[in-house]
Amino acid sequence: MLVALSGGPDSTALLLGLLEAGVPVKAAHFDHALRPGSEAEAAKVADFCLNLGVELVSARRREALARGSLQAAARAARYRFFETALAGSRLATMALGHTADDLVEGVVLHLLRGAGLAGMRGMPERRGPIVRPLLGVWHEEVEAFLAARGAESLRDPSNGDRRFARVRVRLDLLPRLESDRPGLTRHLHAAARRAARLQAVLETEAGRLLGEGARQADLEVLEDASPALRAEAFRRLHAVASGRAPGLDRRQLRALDRLVREGRPGDSLDLPGSIRVRRGYHSLDMTRAQPSPGPAAILRTRPCAGCADPAAAHLRPGARLRLGTRRPGLRMRPLPAGRTRKLQDILVDAHVPRHLRDQLPLVFADGDLAWVPGVAIDARWAVSGGGPSIHAEMVGVARPLLESSHQLKEFFS
Repeated sequence: MLVALSGGPDSTALLLGLLEAGVPVKAAHFDHALRPGSEAEAAKVADFCLNLGVELVSARRREALARGSLQAAARAARYRFFETALAGSRLATMALGHTADDLVEGVVLHLLRGAGLAGMRGMPERRGPIVRPLLGVWHEEVEAFLAARGAESLRDPSNGDRRFARVRVRLDLLPRLESDRPGLTRHLHAAARRAARLQAVLETEAGRLLGEGARQADLEVLEDASPALRAEAFRRLHAVASGRAPGLDRRQLRALDRLVREGRPGDSLDLPGSIRVRRGYHSLDMTRAQPSPGPAAILRTRPCAGCADPAAAHLRPGARLRLGTRRPGLRMRPLPAGRTRKLQDILVDAHVPRHLRDQLPLVFADGDLAWVPGVAIDARWAVSGGGPSIHAEMVGVARPLLESSHQLKEFFS
């Protein structure tokens, strides 16, 4: 496997331990270029790998870090490098040297922010191709392992910088808690491992509930699920739609829960990663937000002596037809009953989502609403029985519009 090798004690012990266990390894080192001397450290890592006969892939950051948290931006840059290094190495797995101490620190940070089960778990042992074999090993055991082998490692000065919340947890908060309640750190670690097992069960159930790669969920199924399973389903839907995980905090999960239990068709929320979630009549959909385009179709007409094209409307000869969109006060007499109804009511009954109603192309005949493609034809303008008519059809769409509401999704996809 590919080992993320910073040169620090944990990653150095991980590399040596895997070699001793007979696991073939390559190493990957990323120089964040955040402090003087980092290039010299990268050279020491290269010498270390050369002496062990381990192939090394390395890179130095060149582009500017994203704004905001320095540690978060550096971590994002590091993981981008890991993805590239793993793909180039032609290996399936990458091992990171996080230890039990790192796990507990992460759990405490999550709890301080108000975490649920996924946060209580801390970092997972496996996510995709990433594995963390040392989450059950304490840092003091790592140091003893290295000392027994006379192995030296680099020391990152940022690990003592109290500007960072994780460092304050490590150097201040946890020691004070431990002095007041000896053994608390171990108890937190054990609780995190139990939470990880429960979280694994939830993830499995969410996978069965949604299916692989889903960006849509049945509302009835979500409503019947437990709150914990529903939240995990939201996370999974968002991860697929945005291409990243994790991405939702407690406030966003609560808003999604309200949308499912109390929302109306057409209600929507904006989520991180430019994702928009909409509540339909029967499903919850997550898609990448796009500017709302106008109707993509155009109206094409021709004289017709009578045909059976199901994608066309056959309207009275001599009518002046034009294409438009919804405006207040529109009414029509939809076949077959021919009873005058508000367009709003017709669209609601056809389960046209609210956010699509203003985009839906409408066909007017001499100023009257005559045809709502995919939904209804006005009885006053429709020609039936194969007589002379205007053959009207929508073009410029991937598939023809049919006189049934389920075709609307195809038109707007």
